[in-house]
Amino acid sequence: MKKIVAIVGRPNVGKSTLFNRLTKSRQAIVDEYSGVTRDRQYGTCEWEGVEFTVIDTGGYVENSDDIFEKEIKKQVLLAINESNIILFMVDVITGITDLDLSVSRIIKKSNKKSYLLVNKVENTERMLDATEFYKLGFEEVFFISSINGSGTGELLDNIVENIRANSEDIEEIEKEELPKFAIIGRPNVGKSMLLNTLIGEERNIVTPISGTTRDSIHTRYTKYGFDFWLIDTAGIRKKSKISENLEFYSVMRSIKAIEQSDVCILLIDATTGIESQDMNIFYLVEKNHKGIVIVVNKWDLINKNEINTEEYTKVIKQRIAPFNDVPIIFASALTKQRIMKILQTTMEVYKNRLQKIPTSKLNETMREIIDNYPPPIVKNKEVKIKYVTQLPSHAPAFAFFCNFPQYIKDPYKRYLENKIREKYNFTGVPLRLFFRKK
Repeated sequence: MKKIVAIVGRPNVGKSTLFNRLTKSRQAIVDEYSGVTRDRQYGTCEWEGVEFTVIDTGGYVENSDDIFEKEIKKQVLLAINESNIILFMVDVITGITDLDLSVSRIIKKSNKKSYLLVNKVENTERMLDATEFYKLGFEEVFFISSINGSGTGELLDNIVENIRANSEDIEEIEKEELPKFAIIGRPNVGKSMLLNTLIGEERNIVTPISGTTRDSIHTRYTKYGFDFWLIDTAGIRKKSKISENLEFYSVMRSIKAIEQSDVCILLIDATTGIESQDMNIFYLVEKNHKGIVIVVNKWDLINKNEINTEEYTKVIKQRIAPFNDVPIIFASALTKQRIMKILQTTMEVYKNRLQKIPTSKLNETMREIIDNYPPPIVKNKEVKIKYVTQLPSHAPAFAFFCNFPQYIKDPYKRYLENKIREKYNFTGVPLRLFFRKK
């Protein structure tokens, strides 16, 4: 199980800079003014082969009349409640403040694994000043600089060590043996209706009001020869529309559900078409290396004279490219149209994801493909791929060993991926290709 790591602290201590460094992105806006980060940013960090979700929270502000700062405070408290690991950031330049003391008390009450990060420690003088923060009483203290990265390597080593030591909980052990399929999508696309139709009872509340489902609900499905866990998640909304605390809670639970699942059933509303938030959810599944099945729900409401399944499929595949080897099913949870096909296809994707190709067979197949179309020559260097093997990971990943891995460009990587997909059935499954020095 991946972990959720929340970065918390008062405004303007460098939380967003650290978030950008850990996620290797510029997602979070960084500015010298406090309160710039109002919505939470979600990203993925990978270190030593371990991935975890990072949340950048707004700065914690106490007893403020500003409506935004009140919301920030509520969201920070929720982030602390829902995260597995807390990174509490302070500023060595300003020293310990009353706000720091307030945040530290809240974190200690949560009894969560926490690290105190003293930021902006960029020279020996500041290193001496940083010792003041031991007064806050945290066992794990790191002196870092989120701008230049000093100290972050040791911090990540500790986070990964903690994740590996606590990678299983009771709930996961109970469900580990069976496939886990998450029903995901924007609010009000019919997720709970689909679950109720599948299990044949009104297990979840269904209303036209988006955001009715607040938590992820696990249901064991044992009909028609199937046996797996279904996870109905709260709808994932655009962050700009998350105005109430429970909905932020729902977003975090939805992310957890994606991380815990093997295959995600992404519902799209046929009446509105594929929207930007559908794309965001799709990329979130892809980033987590989960299998995916796209279900265009409410197909019974569409005028077939205006658009047919072929045209609709073409639009979706253009939007999700280059990873468009994804099954697309046109269904209706209300009328039960193609409901069994959803289950059958999801199980097929699950089996595709478990597929292991023998190294000898893989090399025999790929050798001919590479010989017929070798990598382009770069800087007068002839790139030779000598060997390929499937890595022993949960999600399909392949390692290609060659003399100049740095010269393998994205178009050729996509070519190899497409050839693997042609030869072996990985429909609905994201593939990872790594190129290493032989």
